[in-house]
Amino acid sequence: MSHIHIPPGLTELLQGYTVEVLRKQPPDLVDFAVDYFTRLREARAQTSAATALGLQTPEPESIQVTQENEQSESEEEEEEDLEIPIPSRFSRRVSVCAETYNPDEEEEDNDPKVVHPKTDEQRYRLQEACKDILLFKNLDQEQLSQVLDAMFERLVQVDEHVIDQGDDGDNFYVIERGTYDILVTKDNQTRSVGQYDNRGSFGELALMYNTPRAATIVATSEGSLWGLDRVTFRRIIVKNNAKKRKMFESFIESVPLLKSLEVSERMKIVDVIGEKIYKDGERIIAQGDKADSFYIIESGEVSILIKSKTKTSKDAGSQEVEIARCHKGQYFGELALVTNKPRAASAYAVGDVKCLVMDVQAFERLLGPCMDIMKRNISHYEEQLVKMFGSNMDLVDPGE
Repeated sequence: MSHIHIPPGLTELLQGYTVEVLRKQPPDLVDFAVDYFTRLREARAQTSAATALGLQTPEPESIQVTQENEQSESEEEEEEDLEIPIPSRFSRRVSVCAETYNPDEEEEDNDPKVVHPKTDEQRYRLQEACKDILLFKNLDQEQLSQVLDAMFERLVQVDEHVIDQGDDGDNFYVIERGTYDILVTKDNQTRSVGQYDNRGSFGELALMYNTPRAATIVATSEGSLWGLDRVTFRRIIVKNNAKKRKMFESFIESVPLLKSLEVSERMKIVDVIGEKIYKDGERIIAQGDKADSFYIIESGEVSILIKSKTKTSKDAGSQEVEIARCHKGQYFGELALVTNKPRAASAYAVGDVKCLVMDVQAFERLLGPCMDIMKRNISHYEEQLVKMFGSNMDLVDPGE
């Protein structure tokens, strides 16, 4: 069998297909294959322009074999057109895995470390801006130090475009100050899908997945940003996220709320979540506070309590009444994010609790497909309140 030659790209082609089959478990393998390879062909056609600009992979050794079989020159050209883009397509599709497991260790770790000198005052401001960034939460001290060394300050003016939809990703940005609109253009219509107000971060998805920018970010005031170049981001952040994926991937797949998402969408959630641990009795969120995060329970139990307007405690304050218990795989904190109101209830750890936490910006970007499910739960909360208090006013006016 030594005379049989495996065509270039075949292994990657079949590996990609097999991974998708194992992930999605389609009932009909043939129909799934037709759909999968049709999408692959369409994606290859979209990258043909880039290929024409000199981005082809080197001519494979299999061409020599086909020449020995005396195939015509035109047939060889057809084979090259078919074969050469395949590795390119798949290297882009699995770019995150490739960057985080092999190239990161073998190539990018050998790159010189990027260092932008900073004054003590700048370093302090940078640390303050980054202290709540979830992407940095799982970094060890050495990794975080390298990230902070590599970050640079960028001052922006009103109406300045920080990033533009469709552009290649170059930097990840952390907001120190300023307000920014998130604009998305679809079918020649541009609309605002959210805002950043003196906090948050953006630009990570294009760097993680080698995809064009998904939105335009425009400054609506003067502001200051801290940028991190793509090489450092991929070498440290993406590599660290690979470890996090191993920890959280199977758990995220088991969360009922997220089952409606595509595999790629769930993986993006894994990449932006952080883990927080709470002790027995510790308050996780407080009724009336501004909402900034969404929580999924990884382990333990959480009690959801609301201040009653009809019951008072011995201290002459409103008594907190338990309205729900949440367990592993369930979520909370979404209500205030969906309604854009203050927290409608408080949440307390019952025993030791681990939660996966997503900030509000990632919530808005990534959980759009789940929004209908979460809105249906609002009706459920209202029903619970009506049963207990005869009114849902506690939910409508959580800040009072």
